[in-house]
Amino acid sequence: MLNLCMLSGSFEYDSETSLNSFKTYIEKNYPVQANLIIYESEDDNPSLDALDDADALLVFTRRLNTEGESLRQFQAYCEQGRPLVGVRTASHAYQNWLEFDKVVLGGDYQGHYGHGPIVQLETVAPEHPILNDIPKFESYGSLYKNPSLRNDTSVLLMGHTDEHSEPVAWTRLHNDERICYTSLGHQKDFELEPFLQFLAQSILWVSKQI
Repeated sequence: MLNLCMLSGSFEYDSETSLNSFKTYIEKNYPVQANLIIYESEDDNPSLDALDDADALLVFTRRLNTEGESLRQFQAYCEQGRPLVGVRTASHAYQNWLEFDKVVLGGDYQGHYGHGPIVQLETVAPEHPILNDIPKFESYGSLYKNPSLRNDTSVLLMGHTDEHSEPVAWTRLHNDERICYTSLGHQKDFELEPFLQFLAQSILWVSKQI
């Protein structure tokens, strides 16, 4: 049984509701036990002791003002090069460690295009295990700008609107361990089984289960 720790603190996107839905999905369909740590506010500093025993970490937080021991525990997990999946606002997860985006995720978050058309998704790496057996789907959130990913990233999905194209999911290695990030994660995305499957298989991949 894989021990997954999930951090919820993206209030704009109702991450607590979304991750509770994902917890139900992944525990029903995969050999995973999920532990959800919920930030109650942007100034919350919960203990992250649960990271010590985690096999993988999913991060869905946004511009939290976390500091002190709680932030150090998160940074230590990353510095140890342990498996991690970032969702949407994880690119700006902690206001006091915005470097997380480039250093760990390999991203280049530069804001997003306005809310508007549904994002059409293009599979770039159909042979990748994360994308195995996932049917085509669309995303409902605004398209994030990531113009200059690190050279060692491998793009899985591109997102397209009528006017813009951006990478929306990729992988890389950080301190020799696997990382996956997706800028998808709107509330409506979590209602789509293909997206839930994508997240679940991301967890399994970073944990070297697939």
